[in-house]
Amino acid sequence: MIGKRQLQIRIAAIATTCMLAGCAATPPASEPTVGGLPPIAAGVAYRLPDYLRVPYEPFTRADAVGIALREWRAFGQLVDDDPPDTRPPLPAELKPERMAGQWQRVGEYWWLGMNSDRAESAWTGMHDAAGTEFDARRDGDFAWSAAFISYVMRTAGAGDRFPYYPSHYVYINAAARQALGRENGWVITARRPGEYGPALGDIICTGRDRNRHMNFDRLPAGAFAAHCDIVVGGSPGLINVVGGNVDDAVTMKHIPAGTDGRLVGPDGTLLDSRYDWFVVLQVLYRR
Repeated sequence: MIGKRQLQIRIAAIATTCMLAGCAATPPASEPTVGGLPPIAAGVAYRLPDYLRVPYEPFTRADAVGIALREWRAFGQLVDDDPPDTRPPLPAELKPERMAGQWQRVGEYWWLGMNSDRAESAWTGMHDAAGTEFDARRDGDFAWSAAFISYVMRTAGAGDRFPYYPSHYVYINAAARQALGRENGWVITARRPGEYGPALGDIICTGRDRNRHMNFDRLPAGAFAAHCDIVVGGSPGLINVVGGNVDDAVTMKHIPAGTDGRLVGPDGTLLDSRYDWFVVLQVLYRR
């Protein structure tokens, strides 16, 4: 047990170190790429709860799925199975990410999902890093879907074995490099949708905007627009996935799948006509 006096001495020592060093880390100029595990970012150990920093429990798919579903329920169990970009944008006052209690929740995704050297870690569902409310029409500049994935992975116990980042392409590329043997130690590895059926807790990704037709064979690529969802359930012929920043909320989609669970049919064609799921990120859970 640490006595009160010892705790005060430790806190004072940490504060002194921070004043001398400025407690600031320079944001990386590019995505994290190393042949193995990166160190936890400076300061993150003092910011994360102990159960995430250690972490207390093994990294399991049951925890990842449970966390994703908990957040889906917190946003009202919304489902969006419409083709992308077919729903009209919501007015500011109806955006879930800006509602009381929900903008703070998005802030938790940023705070816990990002490393402390990222300015985005201070964002919320409606505020920038300075605490200034941004115009709802600019929320695309503060998209939090990758922060949501990072939050689920961190909270489920991935520790420093997941490349937390505000853009999906960073961890997609890391998974691709691991699949090619160029890196090691990550909890994700890239798999072809035609060769591997996603399991519970795995992550499926589609390109967006001009990268809508992203191809597995191009990985690892440079920066590109993407969106990823976590597999949380399913039934014969369907996979249930949950993702963040869909309709300004945490939202579920139902994805067509074959009898073998794969996203691609026997003829090699994607079964989902709405999204080009070009990669499955197999997550290497302990169980």
